Amino acid sequence: MRLVHLDLKGAAPRVSYLEQVFPLLSQLGANGVLIEYEDMFPFKGELEILRSPYAYSEEDIERIQQLAEQHKLEVVPLVQTFGHVEFILKHEKYQHLREVERFPNSFNPHVPETLALLKSILSQVIEKHRRSTWIHIGADEVFHLGEGMDSKNWMSRNKGDVGTMYLKHIKEVLGFLTAQYWGLRVLMWDDMLRKISVGALRGEGTGTAAVAPVPGSSAAPTASNLAGVAPSASRSPCLALWGCGGGTRSPRLPPAAGTNVPSPLYDHYSVLCELLPVSIPSLAICLQTLVNGGFTEEAKRKVLDVLGLESVQLEQSTCEGRGAFPGVEIYHMVEQVNGHLKDSILKALEEESAIKGWFSPYHRKRHFGNPRNMESFGSKVLKLHEDWESFVRDLRAQLERIYFPDTVEEWLEENVNPYLDQLRDLVRDYR
Repeated sequence: MRLVHLDLKGAAPRVSYLEQVFPLLSQLGANGVLIEYEDMFPFKGELEILRSPYAYSEEDIERIQQLAEQHKLEVVPLVQTFGHVEFILKHEKYQHLREVERFPNSFNPHVPETLALLKSILSQVIEKHRRSTWIHIGADEVFHLGEGMDSKNWMSRNKGDVGTMYLKHIKEVLGFLTAQYWGLRVLMWDDMLRKISVGALRGEGTGTAAVAPVPGSSAAPTASNLAGVAPSASRSPCLALWGCGGGTRSPRLPPAAGTNVPSPLYDHYSVLCELLPVSIPSLAICLQTLVNGGFTEEAKRKVLDVLGLESVQLEQSTCEGRGAFPGVEIYHMVEQVNGHLKDSILKALEEESAIKGWFSPYHRKRHFGNPRNMESFGSKVLKLHEDWESFVRDLRAQLERIYFPDTVEEWLEENVNPYLDQLRDLVRDYR
């Protein structure tokens, strides 16, 4: 399986964009999509509070699966069942289910309501994915597990440790899934298991779950480590996951094959990482590298042909050419933002001697300036402002075609406004 992980905890694309992206993924060698919906799933009833204002509709979920089927992509829904549950535990309604009261990261596995809530969440997601033969239960990065009073008491009473406590909860989740959904296969991340001894894994076991390396992790689990978790692990291959630099904000390609990509700590509260259109060249290279067993000349040719590019330079993390992939306009516009916006504005504000000498913050605060001096830089500053405002209007229009309003606002506020606002303020004071 070559799965593309769509982590929708930030910058979830509109379904109309996925209509363009799914055929591309298939063409590049993917045969599945791992969809981590988080608050983009249309939860109902008691769980409705978990929905984002821009959550997909039930019709959208069905359309996504139709598109995937059309392009021979298996859909694997991902539901976090232990850590990375900030989108649930941030709500006052579920605050009592936190492992540590102050932090919304991880569930307290000792409160019966935790498993009851997970059963409801898993049921709603699985009911809407009847074609899927796999489900991913996440279970990575369970921060602060063992620090809550309930956990400390449990370890003391049972002479256990964090590892056995972790396995106990995973077994309960798997027990529910195997009893309720016969034949459904389960995936999970491996990072927490890697900290547990082989003896403990063999003693506890977890039933049947295939284990995948966490993106960006330096080592895949060995068959012996998995023996107690997935009885068939020594016979069937694990998922190979390659983290594609999800922590960068710039339109970059992944580092050359063979280097380790540091795994960013990314959660429901963090700023947006790079946008999907910006990361498509990186994703294309990763997929073709997996298909060909390395970034061979054949892989490179395929990437260039499919994306409509002239060249890619892995060492410089750049690619050249107009490109012909979905969202390529955003790719080039983000390049402009990263390469020119900040520099051009700071150069105008800090290197223009007439601004430094006759239009300083002191002058501006007191509305005190000589028109003769101000006219020496005015037309240049007004032109720069007009050009960037026009550019941002176009960028906003492109972003709105692919993203919901919250993503558009956040991306512009994080990447454009810190610099453009300085120019806007100067122009306002000048006028």
